[in-house]
Amino acid sequence: MIYDNIEILFVEDSADDAMLTMRALKKSGFNNKLLHLADGAEALDFIFCRGIYQNRNIKDHPKLILLDLKMPKVSGLQVLAKIKADPELKSIPVVMLTSSNEGPDIERCYELGANSYIVKPVDSDKFFHAIKEIGMYWMLLSQPGN
Repeated sequence: MIYDNIEILFVEDSADDAMLTMRALKKSGFNNKLLHLADGAEALDFIFCRGIYQNRNIKDHPKLILLDLKMPKVSGLQVLAKIKADPELKSIPVVMLTSSNEGPDIERCYELGANSYIVKPVDSDKFFHAIKEIGMYWMLLSQPGN
């Protein structure tokens, strides 16, 4: 696969949640080039062009990162911290898309620089609507920073 021009980087360890999210984006009419990764370690490899992604153009950043909070290997918090600590990457919008609605998780994500924190609705219709709204706002309405 060619990893250039990825517009949405989606990092989610649950195969079911990943499938639902990608289906909701497609059904909403978003045909943006999306890459799904299953853990935070692979996300960091992609973002920093390491391992199997070493030949990817490091200047080619995704326009949006959808990031699960609790994942194996490297957590969403760790990935978020690395992205927002890097001057070249910190302007990329990172939306935490997670099942945790615990106050400390929410506070920590915003402290680290998350642009949004969305709790995944359990109801499939509400989940679809939430994903559609995320795509609409971040891919069509929001203006990217430099």
